[in-house]
Amino acid sequence: MSSQLRSTLLLLPLFAAAAWGRGAASTAPSLEFHHRFSAPLRRWAEARGRALPGGWPAPGSAAYVAALAGHDRHRAVSAAGGGGSGTPPLTFAEGNATLKVSNLGFLHYALVTVGTPGQTFMVALDTGSDLFWLPCQCDGCTPPATAASGSATFYIPGMSSTSKAVPCNSNFCDLQKECSTALQCPYKMVYVSAGTSSSGFLVEDVLYLSTENAHPQILKAQIMLGCGQTQTGSFLDAAAPNGLFGLGIDEVSVPSILAQKGLTSNSFSMCFGRDGIGRISFGDQGSSDQEETPLNINQQHPTYAITISGITIGNKPTDLDFITIFDTGTSFTYLADPAYTYITQSFHAQVQANRHAADSRIPFEYCYDLSSSEARFPIPDIILRTVSGSLFPVIDPGQVISIQEHEYVYCLAIVKSRKLNIIGQNFMTGLRVVFDRERKILGWKKFNCFSSSTTENYSPQETRNPGVSQLRPLNNSSPAALYDSLLMMLILVHLAITF
Repeated sequence: MSSQLRSTLLLLPLFAAAAWGRGAASTAPSLEFHHRFSAPLRRWAEARGRALPGGWPAPGSAAYVAALAGHDRHRAVSAAGGGGSGTPPLTFAEGNATLKVSNLGFLHYALVTVGTPGQTFMVALDTGSDLFWLPCQCDGCTPPATAASGSATFYIPGMSSTSKAVPCNSNFCDLQKECSTALQCPYKMVYVSAGTSSSGFLVEDVLYLSTENAHPQILKAQIMLGCGQTQTGSFLDAAAPNGLFGLGIDEVSVPSILAQKGLTSNSFSMCFGRDGIGRISFGDQGSSDQEETPLNINQQHPTYAITISGITIGNKPTDLDFITIFDTGTSFTYLADPAYTYITQSFHAQVQANRHAADSRIPFEYCYDLSSSEARFPIPDIILRTVSGSLFPVIDPGQVISIQEHEYVYCLAIVKSRKLNIIGQNFMTGLRVVFDRERKILGWKKFNCFSSSTTENYSPQETRNPGVSQLRPLNNSSPAALYDSLLMMLILVHLAITF
C-alpha cells in the first residue's frame, strides 16, 4: 500500500438534492447465523426515535419470516453471477443495498459494521482508492453528521476488543520514517479533489459480512482500516462524513484481503440503478454474457483503467484512443482533450434544444433549458468502444439541475480535465460493473439491480429526471438531518426489497 497515494476521489460539492428520496491476521473466520432485524439498523433507527411504517416485524411472525425469505431470494439473485471459486459471494452484514445521495457528493453509500461489539457506519464506496478508513477520535475534522444526536459515530479502537494497532515494522506500513512509536503505523491518503486528505494510523479489526445465498450467514473477516484523526477538503463539507470504503487493487483494500484469505474470488461487482439504488457483491465475477475488456494495471499506481479505442455519439463514430479510469468515488465523468471536445461538441450538434447561457455555478459546459412543459427531449446515444471491441453504453450521461424555482436545465455531466480521464458514477448508471482483479478484466452488463430479470428495457435515449439537483450551498441543509434521513432511507430500502 502507498500510504501517501494520491487517489482519484473527485467531487462536485455545488449541488444539493431537491428530491433525492424519489426515484491480514491468519485467524480463521467464525460463522454464526444472523437474522436481518437484529442488525444495528434497528438500534440506530430507534435511537433516533424513528418508526418504520407498520413497525418492525415481530420475531416469529408471518411478516418476519416473509421478510427473511424475501431477502434471501434477492441475495440469491445477486449470487447468480457466482464467485467462480465454489464459495458464495459476500456482502455487508447490513445488506447489499447501496444508495446514491446527491447531498453527500453524489456518491454511493452503504452500511458497514466493524469491531466488537459492532459499530455501524455509513461509508462512501470508492474504487479509486484502496484504504478503508473511519473517523476516529477526530479532532481535526468536522464532527460526523450525527454527533448532535449523541449516537456513537466515531470508531474508537480502545472500545473494540478485536482491534489492534498495526506496528511500525509491518509490511503494510509505508510511513515507517514517520512513526512516533514502534507500536503504531501512521497513514496519509491524499485525493485528487483540491486539498482533500485523510490521515491517522492503521489498525486491524473485524468487518461483518454475510454470505449471498439461500441461507445467509454472518462472517467476521479480519481486515485493515485507517483510524482517521484528521480529514481535510471535501471531507469537511459533506462527502463521506462517516468514512470512505476503498475498493482499489492494492493489497490493503478489503477485496484484496478477502481474496488473500480465500473468503471470496478476487473480484467484486457494483450495480448502479437509475433510481439511485444499487448493490455490491464481493466475489462476484459476473456472467458469461457480459461485455468485457482487459484492465491496464500500472504496478506502481494500480487502478481500474481500460483503453478506449473509439467513440460513437448518435450517428457520428470516430476512432479515438485513450486510457480512462473507472472510479466510483468520482461523482461525474472527467475527460481531457481530445475525448472531451469530441464528445461534447458531437453531442451538442445533435441536440435539438436551446443551450443554456454559461453559469459559473455549474461545472458543466453543455447545458440546455427545460421548460415546465418540456420535461425531456431526445439525446444522442453515447457508446464507448473498448480495445477488446466490446461496447460500453452510457445510459444516462446527464444531470437535471434546478437553477431557480420552476426553472431547470439538463446538463451533459462531463467535466473538462487537464490530464486525467475518469469514468465517474454517472456513466455507470444502469449497469452492473464487475471489477475482476483475478482475470484482470472489467465487465459490464445492463442490469436491474433488484430483480430476477437482470436486463432492464431501455427506450431510445432521452433526458431523464431521476433526481433534480438544486444550486444552493450544501451547508444550507443540516448535516445531522441529512445523515439521519439517509440512514432511514437505507433501512427502508432494505425492507422494501425484501417484500
